[in-house]
Amino acid sequence: MGRALQPAPAGHPAAFCYERRRPEETTLYLVVQEQLETFLAQVEAKTGSGLPEFVKDEFDAFLECGILAHGFVRLRCAECAHEKLVAFSCKRRGFCPSCGARRMAESAAHLVDQVIPRVPVRQWVLSFPIGLRILFAAHPELLAPVLQIIHRVIARFLIKQAGLKRCAADTGAITLIQRFGSAANLNIHLHCLVLDGVYRGTGDEALFQEARAPSRAELEGLLEKIIARLMKMLTRLGYLVEEQGVSYLADLDADNPLRSLQAASCTYRIALGHLIRFHGVLAPNARLRAAIVPGPAENKSEHAAEHAHDAPARTSWARLLKRVFAIDVEHCPYCGGDLKIISAIEEPAVIVRILTPLGLPARAPPRSPARPLALFQAA
Repeated sequence: MGRALQPAPAGHPAAFCYERRRPEETTLYLVVQEQLETFLAQVEAKTGSGLPEFVKDEFDAFLECGILAHGFVRLRCAECAHEKLVAFSCKRRGFCPSCGARRMAESAAHLVDQVIPRVPVRQWVLSFPIGLRILFAAHPELLAPVLQIIHRVIARFLIKQAGLKRCAADTGAITLIQRFGSAANLNIHLHCLVLDGVYRGTGDEALFQEARAPSRAELEGLLEKIIARLMKMLTRLGYLVEEQGVSYLADLDADNPLRSLQAASCTYRIALGHLIRFHGVLAPNARLRAAIVPGPAENKSEHAAEHAHDAPARTSWARLLKRVFAIDVEHCPYCGGDLKIISAIEEPAVIVRILTPLGLPARAPPRSPARPLALFQAA
């Protein structure tokens, strides 16, 4: 989200104020800067073809994100003329920590304010064996039927726990699909926020009935049912092959240059991503959705009231910083006056002319060239 915490100037009401982030000083940036060209050359040498252009573009955008030498906006206080420089961000969905954090904060605010009803919610986490992680990474379209099976099994369980029939009730869920583990390795797994009960009702009226918590034995039974149905579905679609009672993955895309990288990443190398899916009564076209979600009516602000009939607006970077970190970037840290954007600087000559007197780097950090091919061929 492009932020750092620094003590506020004397007399300022906030304990901390915003200071620009310095991505070029982080370990992740230094690793990509020093190793990217060698990595690309090594992939091409080993597979005979380079990585797809969209992968290279992701790396290029990351190395420019937050670097003042690639452009910035100037903000000036209307009262005391104090200025700030804010570097452009890449806004990508790959592995950029800053843009990823901004997107996650925005998604969380939207879900809390306008989607999740004010009822108990239980988190269900499901992970997959390495073979299926590679399969789902190569074929993300499979996650839709996988989620249908998982939600159907959990929903039927909750309806039964509530003592109701399937035709009379339903639950809702939000699934966050995560593609990485704590070591930034490829580890597709699911975080399902499931309403801990069911809704029953018709029309605009809906009554929530809480379900009894599952026992360990019940959880094990649910897992076995999910595994059996997933195996059956993948076998029917031809992704799993069963011979003499043993199932294994069909080798459908062995020539894909990303396949070996995905397999290596499962053993703790690197890959990231973030998706959200809605199920049951929280699905976009669900009959009871309008009756149970909080929606903007329960979270009105001056801004929401002004745009009550507009499409949902993207939460601004400044508002997210204020909500998540209690940092106000819209007002001057010295006098409290309003900070206004006065210009966007993109011309290299102008960038140099502004940054050099301030003692800030006017040139982007250079990438290290690829190491000689013989070095990693021998390795």
